[in-house]
Amino acid sequence: MLISAALLIGALAVFLVARWIGLGGAAQTGPRVVVLASGIEAGMPLTANHLRVMVWPGKTAPLGAVDSADKLVARVVRQSMVTGEPVLESRLAPIDVKGGLSATLTPGQRAITVRVNDVIGVAGFALPGSFVDVLVSARDARNEPFSKIVLDRVKVLAVAQETAADPAKPKVVNAVTLALTPEESERLDLARSVGSLSLALRNELDRTPLSSEGTRLDDLMRGQAPASAASRKTDARKPALAPAAPSLSVEEFRGTLRATGTAP
Repeated sequence: MLISAALLIGALAVFLVARWIGLGGAAQTGPRVVVLASGIEAGMPLTANHLRVMVWPGKTAPLGAVDSADKLVARVVRQSMVTGEPVLESRLAPIDVKGGLSATLTPGQRAITVRVNDVIGVAGFALPGSFVDVLVSARDARNEPFSKIVLDRVKVLAVAQETAADPAKPKVVNAVTLALTPEESERLDLARSVGSLSLALRNELDRTPLSSEGTRLDDLMRGQAPASAASRKTDARKPALAPAAPSLSVEEFRGTLRATGTAP
């Protein structure tokens, strides 16, 4: 009886061990994905110490994931990344890029730096990765002051010489580097030559395009929104109305009766 019980317990133990080994082996059959062993800032090259390989939970790996750390050594990251994040091809600069700020630019973009002060730079809250609108304050050909948004939803690449910053610790700097197209670079360069620039911080999820004709001193003093370009053109096409001719009142007396009329 004891021998039978011992054999039954032994068989059960072997079954449980085999089942545990089988489950453990199944857990290791997922796709292998390279993730970050430590965080890295934008523009920096990856080293072997930054990388580790893990089995990704699920049946499919993230789109653009890499399965070997050797393929990623010396690749430059285009965006700052955190520990445990999978290294995706979309976050990497092309293979031939050696690093630095240029690695964070997408094809067709340019980096241009503008000087700011603690007020113009929104008191240090414009951090790398933030999106801002750029305003210019100047005087027009009639020497009248105006303010206008010349660029909207521009990405901040760096503040001073830093491409990464702690959002909890805003830092006042005297220069901000922006990512622009060639056409936007020309507009910004012209704007800073004719007046002073300001930055307006905006929500990074706000993609609403702006259409503003700017604000002039008259608009500010009246407390009204500036007229749109369409309304200004409509007003310009309206013919000027001639002032109404004054009417003359004439009274005519006939005996004891009085009649009132208007002269032609």
